[in-house]
Amino acid sequence: MPSASQQAVIGLVGRSGSGKTHLMARLLPLLKARGLRVSTIKHTHHHIDIDKPGKDSFIHRQAGASEVMLATPERWVLQHSPPETPPTLPDLLRRMSRVDLVVVEGFHADVPATIEVFRPEVGKDALFHTQTNIIAVATTTPAMIAASLMTLNLDDTSAIAEFALRHAYVFHLD
Repeated sequence: MPSASQQAVIGLVGRSGSGKTHLMARLLPLLKARGLRVSTIKHTHHHIDIDKPGKDSFIHRQAGASEVMLATPERWVLQHSPPETPPTLPDLLRRMSRVDLVVVEGFHADVPATIEVFRPEVGKDALFHTQTNIIAVATTTPAMIAASLMTLNLDDTSAIAEFALRHAYVFHLD
């Protein structure tokens, strides 16, 4: 496991509908079964609000709290309203407990080591043509990938997990 000031991270990117979340749902139990502690960050450009108008936590935030923590016996969630600019990936990693690996879905340009999920049948261009941080492509059609780029079988979750663990980028967070 990385030191208290370090965090191993692997990115998972791809166009909408390519299967990123499906791959994540297969990777997490496999990594956990190996005895690893894994966390995730899901980045979205969509405006969402996990709070509901009228709920106490919503009222706290609307009244001016910069952070609102909602705690239950099963889990807790911390809502943080950044002052003016969105948090960076290292900012978010500093707020998380250290684990063996953080898998980041999204943050296309911010994760130095990223695996793209690519399915040509989605009908959208691959990201690896323009993003230099993509170190491998998980796909069902390896013949469509540049020979200079590592190609992983999208159906071989174990091979993808091994690759992710070997090639994760270690952020230094001090």
